Amino acid sequence: MDLKTKYQAAIDLGNELKIKEGSISVQEDFLQLKGIAKTEYEKNMILEKIREAGGEQPTDIKADIGVAEPDTSVYHRHTVQSGENLSKIAQKYYGNANKYNAIFQANTDQLKNPDLIQPGQELVIPKL
Repeated sequence: MDLKTKYQAAIDLGNELKIKEGSISVQEDFLQLKGIAKTEYEKNMILEKIREAGGEQPTDIKADIGVAEPDTSVYHRHTVQSGENLSKIAQKYYGNANKYNAIFQANTDQLKNPDLIQPGQELVIPKL
């Protein structure tokens, strides 16, 4: 299997996430991926796809993925969908629904009650 095929899921995810300044090149014995993700969360998603294909410490790929988000305290920016609440959002990003208060605290400029969020609101998901 060639390297592009092996890491196609990571390449596809980068395209889906609209990674800026993205490039892929095949060197003699490794694949070089470069680009700029919007947030740390998106960067981590791509790196996880790489690990799924190549293991924890793959030697046949070099990924140089930067982050465009200028605020280093922001992990991601999430647009609220119908049916979501802060606990569901916390579960998605942190793997722990009980961390909803971190999201609430990071968004007190637009949220006055953690139980009242609206579809379409863009919430900051802070780094923990």
